[in-house]
Amino acid sequence: MRDIYDKINKNLLHDFKSRISLILCFSVLYFQCTSHILPTSNKTGTIILTGADQTEKYFPLLKGKRIGLVINQTSIIGEYHIVDYLQAKNFNIKKIFAPEHGFRGDNPDGATILDGIDKKTGISIVSLYGLKKAPNAKDLSDIDIVVFDIQDVGTRFYTFLSTLKYVMEACAMNNKPLIILDRPNPNGQYIDGPVLDMKFASFVGVIPIPIVHGMTLGELARMMNGEHWLQNGLQCNLTVIPCHDYKHSMKYSLPVIPSPNLPNDLAIALYPSLCLFEGTNVSIGRGTDMQFQIYGSPFLPVSGFEFIPMSNTGSANPPFQGQVCKGIDLSYLDIDSIRRQKKINLTYLLDAYKQFRNKDKFFLPTLYFDKLAGTDSLRKMIENGNDEQTIRASWLEGLEKFRKIRSNYLLYSD
Repeated sequence: MRDIYDKINKNLLHDFKSRISLILCFSVLYFQCTSHILPTSNKTGTIILTGADQTEKYFPLLKGKRIGLVINQTSIIGEYHIVDYLQAKNFNIKKIFAPEHGFRGDNPDGATILDGIDKKTGISIVSLYGLKKAPNAKDLSDIDIVVFDIQDVGTRFYTFLSTLKYVMEACAMNNKPLIILDRPNPNGQYIDGPVLDMKFASFVGVIPIPIVHGMTLGELARMMNGEHWLQNGLQCNLTVIPCHDYKHSMKYSLPVIPSPNLPNDLAIALYPSLCLFEGTNVSIGRGTDMQFQIYGSPFLPVSGFEFIPMSNTGSANPPFQGQVCKGIDLSYLDIDSIRRQKKINLTYLLDAYKQFRNKDKFFLPTLYFDKLAGTDSLRKMIENGNDEQTIRASWLEGLEKFRKIRSNYLLYSD
């Protein structure tokens, strides 16, 4: 009798396990049949779908078209690069347009990107960070539609925004529709900094927005169209595929680093505050493995922290290569506390200027600082010894005007 009882229990257990296995199997098959991607999740657990993830919204627009892609290493659909994904779906990719750092995102800062052929896919690559910054008529002659899919970090001087503007202008001039696959802004929680004075326009500042704008590239593209900021008032035939379940206030951890010198979430969070040092004789850690998490200079006093920049994959010739830089280590900071401040931290810049050995040598003679700041008033106020409160007060009018314009083009709530 006991043997019969044990046999029944064993069969029931086997049957239960089989049923569970079958349910799991069907669940996986259902997911694969109903979803093209593996969704991205931010650190709060909220599932965010990027524009690229929502293939059902733009695949019909690409069907039968000759496609040009403005992309880099951040252009992913779930676990797959967009090129691999589109090729597997038999879409006709004619060209890849490569921005700063290249299609694979492995070129050092400032390096000229060359035209070529992608070894993996055999697709032609046209550089947008070399002899030209935009596609020309010849580049677009065999293309029906252009897709832009690049991760941004939410600052005016991050050059992918500049590339987007030039691509929009090229598409408008050559009657090519443009699709933007939007992505979240990891610094989208706030707006801060001086609004660009167009007298200081450059490749690190192409439209009159503040340093930190609190928008995605899709929203900025709508703004450039709507405010007639493209060359000669051109209008781009624009389609934006928005992110799903995203708000500007959300924390968002990038699944792929956006460029070689922004290696982690902390560097991305500190980037708006530290990038202004690029226009000074202070290093922000290029040539180390702590880029945008430290700053220092041979011309600052001993502080208990120092580093020596050396040539590496991110920076072939970093500032102060081989020299001891004395400065500040910010790598211990909590990312959430930085984001809660919701402002550019001017303390780093003001303190460094006060302690700099020869203040006449603090700003680079090229006045690159003014291009990054978008104005010469910030440099002049620092040189005049103005405090942070006075400096911030000078930004208020411009920021208020920008906020009103910005509200007309938002795709996501704050």
